[in-house]
Amino acid sequence: MASNNWTAVVESELPRGYVITSSGRVSGVHEDGAVLKEAPFDNDERLAMDNVLTEATRATKVRFNVYIGDLGPDAGAAVDALFPTTPEPARSVLIAVSPNDHAVEVRSGRDVAERANDRVCQLGVTAALSSLRQGELIDGLVSAVRVMAAAIGR
Repeated sequence: MASNNWTAVVESELPRGYVITSSGRVSGVHEDGAVLKEAPFDNDERLAMDNVLTEATRATKVRFNVYIGDLGPDAGAAVDALFPTTPEPARSVLIAVSPNDHAVEVRSGRDVAERANDRVCQLGVTAALSSLRQGELIDGLVSAVRVMAAAIGR
């Protein structure tokens, strides 16, 4: 019989803003640099986002990252500065949304730029816009990731 020293994670004991995903991984949300007292998204929204990011990354071998937050008056420059700090920037795609500024920016890394080209990035933005205009942030991002992953392929 196999055993390990890992303690079981009990979902009801996790802090607000954390959930056990379908793969068994613990996923949490917090504001950059500070822990939130209340999560901005419910468990179903976070689980949907986590699942689509995982599925897209596995299907394409391109890492998908999402940033939601204030990008300031020059969203493009802010995303250009943010992108190198994301996990695996050379082989990833970043979808950044600044909800208050109604800005959506997408960047792709140098190792995946041919597959995640401008056309694919524009498809992702277009897929997200309808939901974003209706205030459905997570639905818009899920749509963007799915469309981009389908266009990128393996």
